[in-house]
Amino acid sequence: MPVNYYIFLSAALFCIGIMGVLTRRNAIVIFMCVELMLNAVNLLLVAFSKMHHLRALATDAQTTVGTDAQLFVFFIMVVAAAEVSVGLAIIVMMYRNIHSVDVNFLNRLKH
Repeated sequence: MPVNYYIFLSAALFCIGIMGVLTRRNAIVIFMCVELMLNAVNLLLVAFSKMHHLRALATDAQTTVGTDAQLFVFFIMVVAAAEVSVGLAIIVMMYRNIHSVDVNFLNRLKH
């Protein structure tokens, strides 16, 4: 499968995530859109890693070139899991204190 399909899908997912972050007010939906953007970047990293690995494999059968990005994606997913747990804890505490997850209400808490 050509890498162009992966690029198009990743760009579409990233744009959907950006639109969700910019247009939504619910903190949980914004949080999910940020995760969608992160997964779009992960998809692109894996696609380029596969493409680079296949090119290197054509010249040398014992190569490990192109697997670094896949390891990087694994670490990104581990950090994203920690981010989800901390972010959801913050959202739950925000709901317990102000009984809303509307991010516009948080701007009123500044004053």
